[in-house]
Amino acid sequence: MKLTKFTHACVRLEKDGKVLVLDPGTFSETDVALAGADAVLITHEHGDHIDVDAVTAALLADDERQLYAPEGVAATLRGKAPAASGRIHTAAEGDELEVAGFAVRCFGGQHALIHPQIPVVANIGYLIDANVYHPGDSFAVPDGIEVGTLLVPIHAPWNKIGEVVDFVISVRAPRAFPVHDGLLNELGVGLVEAHVSRIGARYGTEYRHLSSGDSVEV
Repeated sequence: MKLTKFTHACVRLEKDGKVLVLDPGTFSETDVALAGADAVLITHEHGDHIDVDAVTAALLADDERQLYAPEGVAATLRGKAPAASGRIHTAAEGDELEVAGFAVRCFGGQHALIHPQIPVVANIGYLIDANVYHPGDSFAVPDGIEVGTLLVPIHAPWNKIGEVVDFVISVRAPRAFPVHDGLLNELGVGLVEAHVSRIGARYGTEYRHLSSGDSVEV
């Protein structure tokens, strides 16, 4: 399976001629990421994880394209694209789905706390083909399984370096790559990644930096 990272939280997975895109948000190159996509997964409603206008246009442009998201996101998109409502599905914690030839399991349930005065929204982490785990904006650890490839939220208003490192330690995936890094400059990315690489290696995780547009086989 080929994994391509885009700016911030978006990744594109390609396998056997099928394309699955996760979290094409307003910080990402959504037109490139969504080109030819068979299906889209959205972890939660924040704009850096879903560009509503771009995703709506993508759904209307292809009458076979499917989308899965928490109910609030799905309802918003059904309202904006009623012609595509039959292809907009709700994803919830515990669901096991077959999406465009990819096996998808859903974990978590809510966004990490930013501040007590900021409402907590629904957030679904997706495990793809028992391999790639995209947690969205959460450090929910999938239970009862082994993750092969972990996508690590490097920086966010809701996390700190120690929590990022502890998440990597807890999941203990053999491979890890960055997501949610769009708010950091090169100095900040280097600082966080140095800690993740050094400490993660002690627990069997090889961390590798990916820039936007970089691809890797996983």
